[in-house]
Parts: sequence; structure tokens; C-alpha cells
Amino acid sequence: MEGENGKKLKILCLHGFRTSGSFLKKQISKWDPSIFTQFDMVFPDGKYPAGGKSDIEGIFPPPYFEWFQFEKDFTVYFNLEECISYLCEYITANGPFDGFLGFSQGATLSALLIGYQAQGKLLKEHPPIKFLISISGCKFRNPSICDVAYKDTIKAKSVHFIGEKDWLKLPSEDLTSAFDKPLIIRHPQGHTVPRLGMLTLSSPCFLVMFFTLQTELSLSYC
Repeated sequence: MEGENGKKLKILCLHGFRTSGSFLKKQISKWDPSIFTQFDMVFPDGKYPAGGKSDIEGIFPPPYFEWFQFEKDFTVYFNLEECISYLCEYITANGPFDGFLGFSQGATLSALLIGYQAQGKLLKEHPPIKFLISISGCKFRNPSICDVAYKDTIKAKSVHFIGEKDWLKLPSEDLTSAFDKPLIIRHPQGHTVPRLGMLTLSSPCFLVMFFTLQTELSLSYC
């Protein structure tokens, strides 16, 4: 899938809490390995080593990372500003990126960065991020963040995977309200990158996702 100047669209992929870039790459490969030939996908590790037990211990080898830390009600965050600065530097050095893909903490962070950029808070010299693929992402809950990042409807194209059994189902649905005309893809699983047996590349909604991105992003480059 190509963007400007015939180059493949470049996607920054941010992993979930206490996992790794390598693990997210493995998760995404469930969809179809050919996705890695269609897009230029970059999978960095979080800024901080995991500060506790990882849910993927015994499933996928360490090291594990986290982007920032938070209290249980998700209104107080630690090292978030440092994480944002780190990612802005990474994006500037390794971009430009056309879009973001994230799982859980990575998706939540991706949506925040797009909202902040739209408000002129960061990445002012970087081209506007054109799309988000969110898997189990949610909004931040601190009013001082919400009043900026989600102040206006975010115009970037967005695709949201929401699991019926996901403990973040309702927060994930709330995140969709921050975007203009979000494409929502529901699956019967929990807090995971879904095994898309019911949403393979032959599935209508999976095709819709890529067709929507390809058509509308191609038009935006014209």
C-alpha cells in the first residue's frame, strides 16, 4: 500500500503494557504475514523496563517494557510526559509516519499523540498523522489531558478493534467518540489482538478496514 512518491505507508506500532515491540509484531502476524510487505511497520520498545510481572511471561520471552505507569483509576500517571517526549523524538528521527497502530496502552498513547498534534501541542514540524488502528485502546481520564487531546473531533481516519469480552470494552467504545466517522470492528474475544478466524482477509469487515484506509488516504495525497 503506497502513499506519497510511491512509498509504502509507514506505520508506528506501539505495544501494550509490559510486553514489547517484538511481541506486538508477533500478535499482528496473526492477521496475515503479507501485511509486512504492504506497509513499512516499525515496532519500538517502550521507554521503561517492565516494573512488575508481565502477563506474557512463559508465553513470549523477555525483555518486557512499558510506556508509562499509572494508578488503578487511570487518572494519575507517572513518566507520561517523559514518554511523550521520547516518542516525539523517536518519530522525528525515524519518520515521517503516515499512521499509528497500537494495542492497549500503545493504542491509548497513539490516540493521545494524534489528538495533541491536532491541537498544535506537539509534532508541529511533522506532517499530520493520517490514521490510527486501535486495538483495545481507550481515552486518558485526567481532565487536564482530555480537555486538550479530545477537545475537538479528531479528523484522522481510525479503525477500532473492540472485544466483546474485553475488560476495556466500554473505554474502547468511548475512544471511538473522539474520532470522526470511526470504523468499528467487533470481535468475540477479550483483551487481545484477535485471532481473526472470523475476520480474515476474505472477511468483509477486514477488507473494509484496508479498503477504507487505502482509498481515503490515497485521495488525501492527490
